[in-house]
Amino acid sequence: MRLLTDAPRSRAQLRDAMARKDVPEDVAEAVLDRFVEVGLIDDAEFAGMLVRTRHQERHQSRRAIAVELRRKGVDDETAQVALEQVGSDDEESAARVLVRRKLAQTASLDAQVRARRTYAALGRRGYPPAMVGRILREELAALDGADEVVPFDD
Repeated sequence: MRLLTDAPRSRAQLRDAMARKDVPEDVAEAVLDRFVEVGLIDDAEFAGMLVRTRHQERHQSRRAIAVELRRKGVDDETAQVALEQVGSDDEESAARVLVRRKLAQTASLDAQVRARRTYAALGRRGYPPAMVGRILREELAALDGADEVVPFDD
């Protein structure tokens, strides 16, 4: 119960926490079943909330969010349904925001360094290099009025 007061958790996270406290497996499953019955745990709602917050606030890609959901014990089917909230256009818009932010942060640096740092930042958030390269070229062209050489071909 204490873990649920801090933040929503998946059933698997709570099961793991009880296992660390040496709660017998049958007791843990009974408690978790009861939590589901009364609505204290709902993996579908948990996954949906995580997808919304990670995408809107942290601008993470669907791939990065899927990895986090898997790590938190959400099954693949539930994760897929939750990830449908983020469309391709949403993902590209979030990537564009990150590219613009990174380019603004690195404005005083060489174009190659700016591109390299932008690729790295978006790669850590799970964005594919081809998408990053295309958006980066577009944003550099919009900023500078001309195409600059960007490393890492699509």
